[in-house]
Amino acid sequence: MDPSLSPVSIHYAIKKETWRRTVVLSLQSLGVVYGRLSTTPLYAFGSIDPCHIKSGQQIYELFSFVFWTLTIIPLLKYVFIVFKADDNGEGGTFALYSLLCRRANVGLLPSDTSATELMHQEEGTPSKMKVESRARRAIGRYKSSHYLLLLLALLGSCLIICDGIFTPALSVYSATSNLRRSLSKLAPRFTSSENARQSVDKYLKRFIPVPVACAILVCLFMLQRYGTNRIGVIFAPIVIVWLVFISGFGLYNVIHHPQILWAISPTYMFRFIKKIDMTSLKLLSNIVLCIAGSEAMFADLGHFSKRSIKVTFIFLVYPALVLCYSGQAAFFSKHLGSSDDVAHLSESVTHRHLQHIFTILSLFASLVASQATITASFSIINQCQALACFPRVKVIHTSDKVRGQVYVPDANWMLMILSLSILIGFRDISAIANATVTSHKLFAPGLAIICGMLVTTCLMSLIIALQWEKNGVSLSVLFLLFFGSIEALYLSSCFLNFTKGAWCIVVLSLIFMSIMVSWHYGTIKKYEFDVENRVTVDWLTDLSPGLGVSRVPGIGFIHTNIVTGIPSFFSHFITNLPAFHQVLILLSFKSLPVAYIPKNERYLIGRIGHKEYKIYRCIVRYGYRDHVRDVNDFEDQIISSIGEFITREERHDESLIVQEGRMIILGTNGNALVPIVGGESCQQVTDIENQNPTHTKRKKVRFVLPESSPKMNSSVRKELQELVDARESGTAYFLGHSHLKVRKGSNLLKQFLVMAYDFLDRNCRETPIGLDIPHAALLEVGMVYTI
Repeated sequence: MDPSLSPVSIHYAIKKETWRRTVVLSLQSLGVVYGRLSTTPLYAFGSIDPCHIKSGQQIYELFSFVFWTLTIIPLLKYVFIVFKADDNGEGGTFALYSLLCRRANVGLLPSDTSATELMHQEEGTPSKMKVESRARRAIGRYKSSHYLLLLLALLGSCLIICDGIFTPALSVYSATSNLRRSLSKLAPRFTSSENARQSVDKYLKRFIPVPVACAILVCLFMLQRYGTNRIGVIFAPIVIVWLVFISGFGLYNVIHHPQILWAISPTYMFRFIKKIDMTSLKLLSNIVLCIAGSEAMFADLGHFSKRSIKVTFIFLVYPALVLCYSGQAAFFSKHLGSSDDVAHLSESVTHRHLQHIFTILSLFASLVASQATITASFSIINQCQALACFPRVKVIHTSDKVRGQVYVPDANWMLMILSLSILIGFRDISAIANATVTSHKLFAPGLAIICGMLVTTCLMSLIIALQWEKNGVSLSVLFLLFFGSIEALYLSSCFLNFTKGAWCIVVLSLIFMSIMVSWHYGTIKKYEFDVENRVTVDWLTDLSPGLGVSRVPGIGFIHTNIVTGIPSFFSHFITNLPAFHQVLILLSFKSLPVAYIPKNERYLIGRIGHKEYKIYRCIVRYGYRDHVRDVNDFEDQIISSIGEFITREERHDESLIVQEGRMIILGTNGNALVPIVGGESCQQVTDIENQNPTHTKRKKVRFVLPESSPKMNSSVRKELQELVDARESGTAYFLGHSHLKVRKGSNLLKQFLVMAYDFLDRNCRETPIGLDIPHAALLEVGMVYTI
């Protein structure tokens, strides 16, 4: 078994959530989770061309689709079913994939196979294992199914990122379009000339929607550096006022046109399907926007709690949206043909002064809608990077209390540039909506909304088959057929708009997919090469003296991806420069397909060879939501943990017996060595934003041995003192700087993957920056891998 994945409890103790805490989290979730879903009335009906509506009766039929889609997808599917499949409080596509990796042995990462066995030992009960075994064997038997599931998870991630590109453009542009219409209505007050009015309207169309939307988007993305917590606190009151406002005038229109309530009957929906043609089918690609942001409820689960998100949706968001859509459909059906803008939500606000309030509110609400998908994109990129499916980027954790709140500067500017490009390139809300719809349904969050949801449906159906004790396979098939058929209907309508903007989401998804697959392929190949070309410990300890190798004072950290043996790049270094440090620590980072690893189970420490060699192995385990590489005192934690290992090595009964010897699970806080904070040391590090070298002052920590204790063996005390002395002499980090090279005669696909990985590896952030290693202590060894 991979020692990095030894039997260990990965579950946190879950504190009972009080109702007071639920209310607080529910209010906060409005500013982050529900901004996208709450602003869908701005463009669901608004993106429909009134010329395509045959009669007011057809509007009733479309409203029936809106009502039942809101009820079946967000409420029934996500709130009552998918929420049951959280990964220790985390949600999203990778949370579902993580569950499958552990329960069905389908992981492709170097650590995943053992991880699956581990989780079976910890979580499975005998009866449950017996029920699940047939479905698990059917999935785990074929390697092709493993690749398919990984591609599904990556596809879902690509669609979330694409949604983070299109949503800001769509929501902000729809709000600025409302601003332009509001200003156009003020023109008659200042001029009675029809030509002057047309001229004013022409200039407003040219200089208001797109330029103002671009300015708002730039400001929005510049705000991201302040973190989700601060932005969410500001946005929550805006969403509350917005929901109360749209539900209020929605109720007003329903009272004046109560016939709309008959359209709640599903018979209107079946009547629409019975006489469906190509034109009416295209209308469904607009209707699917009403559930845009449903996936965010699940993806942002780690920011809040299941109960808070459920309570907010069931008791506030869902009723408000139903009232708003009811009133908008009622007004639309009664005033069909009265103007070209009758489908827009602003037209259903009949009072003139309230329309101006609506315009201002919609501008602010559109910002909130954008925030939800941008935050989700940051989270998914962080998760993908942790599981070796995304190039190295800097991840900044903006909250000490909520670990899932992250800011990714590189991704932020990428999203801003692409969103501005989409807005300027299309310059039309219906085209952006077509792309968004296409992207919504293709992923799990309408083509980006619908495809994303299909991915979630497929992964969730497998989890039902594997995890639910009774009739799991039957329930899985029913779940897939019921929700999959609804989403497939919307998906087919989205593809009809392929040439009107939907193609863009497909192109972007393919680009992101190529990046993720290439990076994952290159990472796996590098790992396999390291495993095949590693050298044994005997080579270092027995044969190296014949090369005249000498030991120098200090500690050498050897960063390696393998967890047994000596990496090939270090043997290459020893061969050319026969010397290494008095104390060697082979340091490995291993990601597990879980959200978090508890701090008291973070490190796996072991010894390589005899005690006099002073060679240790430290495996740092982390989940896809952990940020262990960002701590400034990381080196101190490692030294402290090794000191704890030395004191507990002989008497630890629960240590793991592996190929190289014993390994012990330890946390970040040990008491074998006493840390003493001294003065400040000035080290040259690299700035996270512009990568310019800067000098940072850090607290210098020294270690001393505790006072003499009769319980401590003299040999143990001697080894601890040698470790302290080596630390005082200084530390150095050895990194293998390797490049992939494709063999001659390889197929085109392999050549593309290797070339893409090599390009990304050379141009993304360097590993030392991610590890926060001072440049003066870094030694890189170059290697070329031919695969």
